[in-house]
Amino acid sequence: MSTLDVITYPDKFLSRPTKPVEDIDEKIQRLIDDMAQTMYEAPGIGLAAIQVGIDKSLIVYDISPREEGHSLDVLINPRIIDSEGATISKDEACLSVPDFKADVKRHAAIQVEGYDRHGKPLRFEVDGLMAIMLQHEIDHLQGKLFIDRISHLKRELYKRQIKKQLQKH
Repeated sequence: MSTLDVITYPDKFLSRPTKPVEDIDEKIQRLIDDMAQTMYEAPGIGLAAIQVGIDKSLIVYDISPREEGHSLDVLINPRIIDSEGATISKDEACLSVPDFKADVKRHAAIQVEGYDRHGKPLRFEVDGLMAIMLQHEIDHLQGKLFIDRISHLKRELYKRQIKKQLQKH
């Protein structure tokens, strides 16, 4: 396993929709392991393949408390097939949007379908942190960042902050 580089905003690659995973082969299994290591080292609770430069519809995640060890989950070609209610994700953050947090309006509960790392079909309903995290990661697969879901003013302030940082380097 190796740690992968996480692409950060304003890289345009992050705004590209991903392609479906056609074949769950050894290369995909290795990618899953590398993404998991990258996510745990960051540390984060979810990571989409697009964030590490791979335009495939694949996410890894683990919302279990760190002191309880790892409980890695994988979703290949995930889709939100139903949603209900509304909630505010407080201080949502992203490995690809460093040094910024914001409140984001999300669905309170969602129903998701996709495949596990062995190609077994999955369909389940979630709410709370799991629903927020899955919406965030599935957004990545569609070329959306959480800052695309906040007010124009807050987004522009963040863009200016990044522009200043890039000019310093």
